[in-house]
Amino acid sequence: MARTLAQFIITPDSDGDYTLQLEDDEGETIEFTASYAQLDLIVEAIEDVLDTDEDDALGADADEDEAEDAEE
Repeated sequence: MARTLAQFIITPDSDGDYTLQLEDDEGETIEFTASYAQLDLIVEAIEDVLDTDEDDALGADADEDEAEDAEE
């Protein structure tokens, strides 16, 4: 079963990479080292998913508005 993300921290290290710490709701922390390019890919992937969800959410809102207008 997937764990719930409680918080995350990204800190630059002295080698030009970044340390990414993910903490779940039970306090367990997983730590990764990632390059700038890897973090950039993560950001792009998150934006893609959120953009898709936003389109779906806006589409649902538009459908509800149309239904309300039709009822009036």
